[in-house]
Amino acid sequence: MARNRHPEETVERILDVSFRLFMEKGYERTSIQDIINHLGGLSKGAIYHHFKSKEEILEAVTDRMTAESNEMLAEIRDRTDLNGREKLKTIFKASIDRPVMNDFFTVAPDFHGNPKLLFSLLHDTIENAAPAYIVPIIRQGIAEGVIETDYPEQMAELILITANVWMNPMVFDSTVEESYRKMMMFGQMLKGLGLDVLDDEMVERIQELTAIYRKNR
Repeated sequence: MARNRHPEETVERILDVSFRLFMEKGYERTSIQDIINHLGGLSKGAIYHHFKSKEEILEAVTDRMTAESNEMLAEIRDRTDLNGREKLKTIFKASIDRPVMNDFFTVAPDFHGNPKLLFSLLHDTIENAAPAYIVPIIRQGIAEGVIETDYPEQMAELILITANVWMNPMVFDSTVEESYRKMMMFGQMLKGLGLDVLDDEMVERIQELTAIYRKNR
């Protein structure tokens, strides 16, 4: 059999198809054969050459989903022209303003049917994103006197879990009105923590993304 001269392209094809099927059908209801059927002639052997199992494909899909976000977080974390509070506000705004978010909400993944994908994203939030990107920003804010907390690690986890899970309409199937109310509550919570970082533009953007999701369910 001829050697694959472009293994990276093959991997990307597998991940593209797998991501779409996981979103549309759910991880548990997607089989390796389903993935093969959508790969335009790629064999099962070619898939197993790159991935040992469907779970390994899921891990790669999750890694790819979070890579762009983590790059953005690192860039903001390392800026020298913003204080800690300003960095957190910039992160919130940048996270929901990315053009890819429209595509993601249009696909309308059902996280109820993707428990392993949801767990993978939660695990990455707690084990990687919070300690690597948010905790350093909170510690910077503490040192500057613009953030007050004795528990920077727990604050980072609370903020990310609330923003990425509780406020995510794809997890709890929120309506536009429910998303608005959650955003208002989130803003009140942050103010109580000394972080007045949400604004009307962010609230409107969350409502827009929720409407996109609801339209394409």
